[in-house]
Amino acid sequence: MSKEWGIISKEIKNHKDLEVWKKSMDFVSNIYKITEPFPNKELYGLTNQIRRAAVSVPSNIAEGAARSSKKEFQITVFSYFLLLITYYLSLCLKRED
Repeated sequence: MSKEWGIISKEIKNHKDLEVWKKSMDFVSNIYKITEPFPNKELYGLTNQIRRAAVSVPSNIAEGAARSSKKEFQITVFSYFLLLITYYLSLCLKRED
């Protein structure tokens, strides 16, 4: 699975070559769309937290890809998987409306 997601490859030139980075950018777009209809009272609360967390995913992946150590890079990629929880949380909150 690691190769499918572009996590480990000798052909990586930069973070933009990684499928996981591309998917994380889609993730950010989806989070912004999902949180758009959230109540205004949540704009500086939950909405802001979810959006900042989502934006940190591709940022962390890009930072990790720039590092020389593959072990450091692999650790930062897990931010994508951990923040999927944020995505599912936002879906649950949207269903509650």
